[in-house]
Amino acid sequence: MLRNFRIQALLTLSTILFLSAAGAAQKAPKKQKADKDAAVGTPVLWNAGNIANRDLFSGPGSDEMKPDLSNITFIERDAAGHNKKYRIKDGAGHVWVAKLGSETRPETAAVRLLYGLGYETEINYLVPELTIPTIGTFKNVRLEARPDGVKRLDQWSWKQNPFVGTNELQGLEIMQVFMTNYDLLDMQNKVLKVKGPNGPELHYIISDLGSTFGRFGSNNLPIFFRLGRSDNNPRAWNKAKFIKGVKNGRIQFATTGMKSRALMKDVTIEQGRWLFDQLSKLSDAQLRDAYRAANFSPSEIDLLVAGTKRRIDELDRATSDRLAKNKK
Repeated sequence: MLRNFRIQALLTLSTILFLSAAGAAQKAPKKQKADKDAAVGTPVLWNAGNIANRDLFSGPGSDEMKPDLSNITFIERDAAGHNKKYRIKDGAGHVWVAKLGSETRPETAAVRLLYGLGYETEINYLVPELTIPTIGTFKNVRLEARPDGVKRLDQWSWKQNPFVGTNELQGLEIMQVFMTNYDLLDMQNKVLKVKGPNGPELHYIISDLGSTFGRFGSNNLPIFFRLGRSDNNPRAWNKAKFIKGVKNGRIQFATTGMKSRALMKDVTIEQGRWLFDQLSKLSDAQLRDAYRAANFSPSEIDLLVAGTKRRIDELDRATSDRLAKNKK
């Protein structure tokens, strides 16, 4: 009898395990389907538009999205990244991620430059001083919007995405060297699902542009050994090299990072010319607005504008001279 009881118990346990596995198997496709549905939409990296009319002071959020600082509510600490961040709510009930530290000013300016060129970006603003209740008062706080109706999906890869080989993607890569962005890990890239005029869109953005407007490190050692690397340094950025030359129809960029060098090795002169055509449409007033929005001082703005115009001229010479020679 004891033997029969054991057999019956084993059969019962096997049945329970089988039914559990079957139930899990039935539920799994639903989750996979939900994940797949979340990523359904038209991929968008860049939008053609009237660059000369873009407001680079207010940026992609325009005046309408500016945070209401009349009443700030602390929500929670945001643990993402290595900079201190806090999730807050403004007086209008909008949620923002408040970022502190040296990356706030360059990131605000970088977003405005890319937005000015037509790229999809985050919505952010630089607040010169902000008090977060129970936390403290801080200078130069970057507020990044978390608007309703925008779903943040997974990261995207520089090497595998819907835009590989296009002028738009190559132009975005060039801009990373242009702005001396030394943090080109895929984890800094995000896909945002938004409601577009003709249905859902998947906006491919760079979500962290804080490691910009300084200079690259002087060697290819691991990150904790790199020498001379900096961000938020207008004087160093103004002096930093951009283009070394052109060889075999490819532009050679003055970047020391292994990741950026790997990305930039196949940029053609035609692709560089495409980006020059976009950059040349930005006025001096727009450039000053982009850096003014990031709360750089007047002397720093002078350096940044001069550095921007020098890089645009370098791109012009590198592409127009070589293009002319190729046409002969």
